[in-house]
Amino acid sequence: MNWIKSIGGIVALPFSRYSRARTTLPCSFPSLSRSAISASPHRGSRSSSAAMARASLSRGLLWISLFSSVFFLPARSFYLPGVAPEDFHTGDELKVKVNKLTSTKTQLPYSFYSLPLCRPGKIVDSTENLGEVLRGDRIENSPYVFKMREPQMCKIVCHTKLNDKTTKAFKEKIDDEYRVNMILDNLPLVVPIPRLDQENSVVYQQGFHVGLKGQYAGSKDQKHFIHNHLSFTVKYHKDVQTDSARIVGFEVKPYSVKHEYEGEWKGENTRLTTCDPHAKRAVTSSETPQEVADKQDIIFTYDVEFKESDVKWASRWDTYLLMADDQIHWFSIVNSLMIVLFLSGMVAMIMLRTLYRDISKYNQLETQEEAQEETGWKLVHGDVFRPPSNSDLLCVYVGTGVQFLGMLLVTMIFAVLGFLSPSNRGGLMTAMLLLFVFMGLFAGYAATRLFKMFKGTEWKKIALKTAFMFPASVFVVFFILNALIWGEKSSGAVPFGTMFALVFLWFGISVPLVFVGAYLGFKKPAIEDPVKTNKIPRQIPEQAWYMNPAFSILIGGILPFGAVFIELFFILTSIWLHQFYYIFGFLFIVFAILIVTCAEITVVLCYFQLCSEDYLWWWRSYLTAGSSALYLFLYAAFYFFTKLEITKPVSGILYFGYMLIGSYGFFVLTGTIGFYACFWFTRLIYSSVKID
Repeated sequence: MNWIKSIGGIVALPFSRYSRARTTLPCSFPSLSRSAISASPHRGSRSSSAAMARASLSRGLLWISLFSSVFFLPARSFYLPGVAPEDFHTGDELKVKVNKLTSTKTQLPYSFYSLPLCRPGKIVDSTENLGEVLRGDRIENSPYVFKMREPQMCKIVCHTKLNDKTTKAFKEKIDDEYRVNMILDNLPLVVPIPRLDQENSVVYQQGFHVGLKGQYAGSKDQKHFIHNHLSFTVKYHKDVQTDSARIVGFEVKPYSVKHEYEGEWKGENTRLTTCDPHAKRAVTSSETPQEVADKQDIIFTYDVEFKESDVKWASRWDTYLLMADDQIHWFSIVNSLMIVLFLSGMVAMIMLRTLYRDISKYNQLETQEEAQEETGWKLVHGDVFRPPSNSDLLCVYVGTGVQFLGMLLVTMIFAVLGFLSPSNRGGLMTAMLLLFVFMGLFAGYAATRLFKMFKGTEWKKIALKTAFMFPASVFVVFFILNALIWGEKSSGAVPFGTMFALVFLWFGISVPLVFVGAYLGFKKPAIEDPVKTNKIPRQIPEQAWYMNPAFSILIGGILPFGAVFIELFFILTSIWLHQFYYIFGFLFIVFAILIVTCAEITVVLCYFQLCSEDYLWWWRSYLTAGSSALYLFLYAAFYFFTKLEITKPVSGILYFGYMLIGSYGFFVLTGTIGFYACFWFTRLIYSSVKID
């Protein structure tokens, strides 16, 4: 039962970080009889007064009843599509699905059946969304089939004999520390690992290793051993009333066991001597491991144990998403807030003290002699709104930045509300792609509005550049990286059908929307400059060394990067070390701080630039905040060499290729924020002074 609040039929959805909201309207309100709230008009005045009093009281009771029914009635509920729980009864079939093989050393995913592992009679691919395909997920059925709440011991899956080719394949995957990923009832398979720093506490790692390397006692030779026995634990939460159960946990302990049997091989009915359900002999260690070598017989087996759990279905992801480092995230927030407070103080000082004094002084100038002696930012009023060089390119980049900003803002709102939690595999990437496509409308609008202000006329050319410049450059890099992945025969290579879908989203939806936005933006009246621009450009005086464009641009990018770099560590870890990232609340706060930081540092440096009589602020404002992308890429390089163990050249190219795309996106995002902040600031100060 859920408690809900609704006003006038509008329902407030209580979203959580891990579970989906469920709600319905209360089905009925307490009613009062008509006689209780009606009064006859033919009675005397006293009876009329009494009737009015009764009616007034009844109306009060009615409102109280309505209030009570709205706020305090329990209500039944429904789940959002795709995340509804499934009830299982004793004996119901549980089908385990297999996903890709993953490695943090190569970053190249492979299909489960790329290795000679046990196969079902017919391999069936599960339907996957766009995000799952781009991530390299390949979800298929498996020969592992359980019966709900019916434990199994030493169940034989298959028997295989290795040859040179299969031996080499297994050894390569073991060397690269590949993990096997499985799914049961939308829960990923995890391996519980005890924490050394805390008693009775475990951390969970996704998937189990294909195998391990080790040495026999008394030998120095490295051998490869395969995990051929899996001890599964399925945790369930039982409904006392219906006796049905919901799955809330899926764990495994892998073992390497050289199975032996007596007599002839009889398939699943073969009786093993190393583990025997009849004799209650279970596998509890890897004392006699199964070596990976040519002509070796390998028997794959598994156990299944069912454990009742107090964890409810809505909270089953809590253990997977256990956050042991929340203090670091709070430190990140505090660190970022300190930067914001420092910058806010500088902006406040400029706006309240310096600008107020400047504007008052400029407005009091009366004589021509005094006007000629004026200095500072007012001196360049006749050039400050002069269109910059390469104004077309600036319009395109500003439009693309608006598209990026809109995509991230809406994505984060949905993520904070719980729609894009890790239980919805591929949902985050799918949402970002679709939102980027639809935000093309705003990209075209912003680009042509700025273009018209620069007295431009060929709006279709700007729309075309906005629709193609950023996506085309990203697509070229993506296509080259995809070709490298395809050359490695990895499941991470995007199939032709998906590539066609991406091109359709670009040409079929994004490009037309950019043109629609561009048409609407150009149709509106041009933005008027607060002051007139002189026909002859003013000569810019020689600048101090610290006002050199390159120096001030590089300095300006440090603080926005400093506001986000701690959170960036967790984002990189989730992407490249295959961990869950779900703390979108923290991320949203950091994103808001990033916006404020970019705006404030650009305003401060823009003011200093104008005071030194340099009016070329258009591109510098964009590059000042955008230079934080350079620091992001340098940090990504530092992370690569200090945290990752990537050794393959192809994997290194993939890492730096994808981080280049990410840094490019960060550049247009932060650059656009800085540009609009400086644009607003200059219009504000020059509209506040009297210009003769």
